[in-house]
Amino acid sequence: MPHLELTAVSKSFKTNKVLDDISLSADAGEIVVIFGPSGTGKTVLLRLIAGVEEPSSGKIRIDNQDMADVAPEHRDVGMAFQNFALFPHLNAFENIASPLRARAQGEPQVKDGVARVAKLLKIDHVLGHAPRELSNGQKQRTALARALASSPKLLLLDDPLRNVDAKLRFEMRLELPRLLRQAKSTVLYVTQDYKEAMALADRIAVLADGKFVQVATPEDIYRKPATLSVARLFGDPTINLAETTIGDDGSIALAGERLAVDPSYEAWAGRKVIFGVRPEAITVRQGNGTGLKAQVMAVTPLNERTVLLLQTAAGAELLASLPSSSTAIPKAETRVEVTFSLNGAHLFDHETGEALTGGSA
Repeated sequence: MPHLELTAVSKSFKTNKVLDDISLSADAGEIVVIFGPSGTGKTVLLRLIAGVEEPSSGKIRIDNQDMADVAPEHRDVGMAFQNFALFPHLNAFENIASPLRARAQGEPQVKDGVARVAKLLKIDHVLGHAPRELSNGQKQRTALARALASSPKLLLLDDPLRNVDAKLRFEMRLELPRLLRQAKSTVLYVTQDYKEAMALADRIAVLADGKFVQVATPEDIYRKPATLSVARLFGDPTINLAETTIGDDGSIALAGERLAVDPSYEAWAGRKVIFGVRPEAITVRQGNGTGLKAQVMAVTPLNERTVLLLQTAAGAELLASLPSSSTAIPKAETRVEVTFSLNGAHLFDHETGEALTGGSA
């Protein structure tokens, strides 16, 4: 039985419907990332689960108990916010201790609880400092320690790494999965950063226009996006897209040429679609084969990958991503031919944006 279960939950503020009949479940110990652009209702969803806001309709169940009449302090929920929300008049120790004191735990238990999470998050040396004396990274870890201190069964994290520097954000992406699994809590983690979502999640729930448009593992979200909007949200560089029509032989028209991509595309013959291909699924080589002819306009090394900006004779632009270790990276102004791997090629309905199964990786 799921530890957290949302059933047909909606939330409106006057005439503005923020969440529209959404359902989601999370098992005990599972990390579910709520992902989506700003303004899609992610924080509102966490506030509903925490009991700070009430849903307009639908049910929220935690540990198989309906939360309709359960006060926030009785839900066994820990929460950390993107703005840290530390008590300014309390030092780091007392901030972390506050949920333990709220449960009337004895002083030895409070000291042990604070020491445990502070050591885990490497902030035991700043426990006597006031929030104004802490760096953003230390504030973030203190807020997270406070959420973890009481070992809640359900942990709600609202974009906790958004206001820290890039170096710490990278380090925490590596550390957080281990920390969260040690806590053994069910975790709902809100973020707008797709790399963070991919690194942390057991499953990702993509929220857009008040609805979950796809809930799946990180691998399936990336390799089998349910919609064009989901495909666009994941990947750097972003997916290449082109409007086209499927021919009777399953070929597609791209940049003034017809290309055979996948025989299964015949199922959509005559249909107007959007063809998408991931930059890393593009093969670039010099030669006179049957691939799409293009010219390399720019070459940009990005650590382990090198990004090529390609332009076809018809003026269409494509981005290709190659391993930087490759010995076959062409130079700018080189004429090349382009082919596509089915592992990163997708078809989307032109009108609805929904993924079409024929030919999709």
